[in-house]
Amino acid sequence: MDNTRVYKMSFASVYPHYITKAEKKGRSKEEVHEIIHWLTGYDEQALQQHIERKTDFEHFFAQAPQLNPNVSKITGVICGYRIEEIEDQLMRKVRYLDKLIDELSKGRAMEKILRK
Repeated sequence: MDNTRVYKMSFASVYPHYITKAEKKGRSKEEVHEIIHWLTGYDEQALQQHIERKTDFEHFFAQAPQLNPNVSKITGVICGYRIEEIEDQLMRKVRYLDKLIDELSKGRAMEKILRK
């Protein structure tokens, strides 16, 4: 599978969709940010810089301070693919984020989403 198109997509172009998906289900922008901070290690200022600079997904994850050590606990199916079986590491990171936002929009508790 050629994932180049996804990698070159700007994080800023998908970010509003994450917010909309969460808010439609009664969740907040702050919760979306908490998930992104937890997953990537970015603080609020760094996250805003990536949004403003329209950083692509490849660089967004490559420049992340530290992927959370509990990401291996994120399992299940997203977009028809079982996360733990995705071999491409960058695509797996993108799907981790998709899965966490999906769990948020389905009403899952933040403690469970953040694998506490």
